[in-house]
Amino acid sequence: MYGAPLSSQAKKMLLLGSGELGKEVILEAQRLGVETVAVDRYEHAPAMQVAHRSYVIPMLDRARLREVIERERPDWIVPEIEAIATEELIELEQEGFCVVPTARASRLTMDREGSRLAAETLGLPTARYAFADSLEELKEAVLAIGLPCVIKPIMSSSGKGQSVCREEADIETCWTLAMEGGRAKKTRVIVEEFIRFDSEITLLTVRSVSGTAYCEPIGHVQKDGDYIESWQPHPITEGQLEEAKRIAKTVTDELGGYGLYGVELFLAGDRVIFSEVSPRPHDTGMVTMASQDLSEFALHVRAILGFPVPTIRLLTPAATHTCKADRDSREFRIGGLEQALALPHTQVRVFGKPETKPGRRMAVALSTADTVEEARRLAAEAAAALRIKYGAGEPQ
Repeated sequence: MYGAPLSSQAKKMLLLGSGELGKEVILEAQRLGVETVAVDRYEHAPAMQVAHRSYVIPMLDRARLREVIERERPDWIVPEIEAIATEELIELEQEGFCVVPTARASRLTMDREGSRLAAETLGLPTARYAFADSLEELKEAVLAIGLPCVIKPIMSSSGKGQSVCREEADIETCWTLAMEGGRAKKTRVIVEEFIRFDSEITLLTVRSVSGTAYCEPIGHVQKDGDYIESWQPHPITEGQLEEAKRIAKTVTDELGGYGLYGVELFLAGDRVIFSEVSPRPHDTGMVTMASQDLSEFALHVRAILGFPVPTIRLLTPAATHTCKADRDSREFRIGGLEQALALPHTQVRVFGKPETKPGRRMAVALSTADTVEEARRLAAEAAAALRIKYGAGEPQ
């Protein structure tokens, strides 16, 4: 039973990370009568704009994180980003707080090392990889893995710091990019075998009181490790889908808890290769706001609250395409909505981020159609119509 938000009988959800994905989680929680609190490292983050309350703290500061959680005493602590003081979450969970899906899942998937080692322990098919803590170690790892290879910071978001190393002369540049793009001031990087895949998919996997369920596979295109567009459903053979579900269930059963996981996979011929897992909604899964009867955010919240998820229904083929900034600015406007929304079966989500950065997602277009191909065309056209005008004046 749920009391009214802001009352003594309210159920309370505290979100750690308040970007565009967290914003949708907050909205879905509020639809079910939950009081919401948003926490992030900067003011006026998207989820803060719709939450009942918000806090700005350094997300890796254990003392500050504990202070907010002990003040709020939430029923659910929901991490929505990787860069959090997960050691403190483990202690808080041991003291009786509910961390979604589990504190261990947040810790293991906080960086790429944890998720790769978990996959290796479970015997999942992955690209060959190695770790390096210095430029010299990186040179050795690249020679061991072979060229070309992919070099990534252990912890980063939206593809920051990721690059493809094609020859030995590129190694130092790749190291510098990883150091500049990584989070939490970690100098450790991962070197991965360059997989020549046919496509890459996200298999959204929901663990709930009803068991484990899967959304239809989502295809996506990435550039520099960050997604540009996604679509659902992605064509896949019956054998590939069975293997994808087996991999997803194996890794999510190991991580445990209730909630939605984003499992990233490569499809290469008949092979299905595990890439990464996130214990939270996935950016490519924004397409489900148009394609499914229950979006990934609605599914996540239902599962978290302990409600059943009896079915997940794909209503229509759909696609997303992002609108990104190309520079740093606190003075900007987004225009072109009239043109974008004039397209049939098209929606736009403007995230409301307070400042732009090169490559930062500021909005997304969502389109539906009779075919995935047509939905992708419409979403790309809508995104192209969106324009960011920097400085004073009207958008042009």
